[in-house]
Amino acid sequence: MYQVVKTVDRILRGGFQDAIAVFSATPVISSAEFAMVETSVVRVNTKGIKHAAISQKIAAERYSPRTWRTQPLHICPPEPYSHSDPLTRQCLNWIFIISALNFSFWSEKDSTPERYGVEWRKGYGVEERVVHTGYWSLVAAVNRALEESIPITEPAFYSSESLCPDSLIAYVFRAAAQCSEPIPLLQERIAIMREVGSILCNDFNGSYLGLLESFHNQNSGQGTALDLAQMVTNTFPSFRDEQWFNGRKVLFWKRAQILVAETWAAFYPENSASSHPIFPNGPAISTLTMFAGLSHSLVHKLQAGTYLTAGCREEISLRAASIVAVERLRNEITRLPGRGNAINPGQHNEEVSSVLIDFYLWDLAKKIERGEEQIEEMATADMVPVHRTRSIWY
Repeated sequence: MYQVVKTVDRILRGGFQDAIAVFSATPVISSAEFAMVETSVVRVNTKGIKHAAISQKIAAERYSPRTWRTQPLHICPPEPYSHSDPLTRQCLNWIFIISALNFSFWSEKDSTPERYGVEWRKGYGVEERVVHTGYWSLVAAVNRALEESIPITEPAFYSSESLCPDSLIAYVFRAAAQCSEPIPLLQERIAIMREVGSILCNDFNGSYLGLLESFHNQNSGQGTALDLAQMVTNTFPSFRDEQWFNGRKVLFWKRAQILVAETWAAFYPENSASSHPIFPNGPAISTLTMFAGLSHSLVHKLQAGTYLTAGCREEISLRAASIVAVERLRNEITRLPGRGNAINPGQHNEEVSSVLIDFYLWDLAKKIERGEEQIEEMATADMVPVHRTRSIWY
């Protein structure tokens, strides 16, 4: 177990120079660049990327991996780290199932009480109950099930149709009383739970920790974050987020990267000066219009709420451009003069994490949607709506 901890520490918190060398040549970025050019629907706006308002805003705010632990619904591992504490294994399994099911929470009934939501505590140890929507509905449903003594994060349980029948999974993800909308893609989520749970049980001793142990052994303790993300996509078909376009495979790997990034953030130690892994993970699509130019036809479709089929030219272009945009934004932040490194406290200027930019932009997008945030000199109020695609990939 100690060796596994060292492996997690190395691939998720250490070896910055090795990590940046790997990710600067990542196949995800190169294939995204290809797809953005070939689709010719969305282009990255160089002026938007260089806009001082957004770059300096990101640089001015202290945003670190420890921010992950401040989310009131997240299950956090014990501190200081303890390999014998059951919460360590529980936290890893929790992160895994959340990442496996973290997709498609947009709603036709957005901004109404009828949209899918889950009623649960406002946070751990808080008596007040609220209706959580979006990503947080998934987290709240899993946490509620655990509170009801349903071991929904245990692969041996959720992979078994006898121990955990479809009806029980439907109950776990039941909507709040006022909601008329069920959780999207329930049958697809059930199929994914059976798939990933069975693979973990058959090949990795029934846990995400077992997968990390196997990864450590296969790579002699020298694996990188990209290696782990690639192992996840190779092992689990439902994490294999790839599309063919014009004769070339385009790699997105969204949830595989999120799985590795969330593991890293959850176990990131207090007062650490460790380095950050570099992931080419695109920002929230709703913030993309700050950095990109969209064709008039695509803008019209987005404003009209037109459904985009998964794998269509427009959808591939949007996803590819989001990856390219965040990578170029990272490069621009690196070049800001005299900024220190507030987004990665304690780091040198060149050590800017795309993971943290991705986390930050997701939080920023939600604040803008709620009218809680405005970016000076940028027309955030005029951002086009998020595109509508039902998919297990995001």
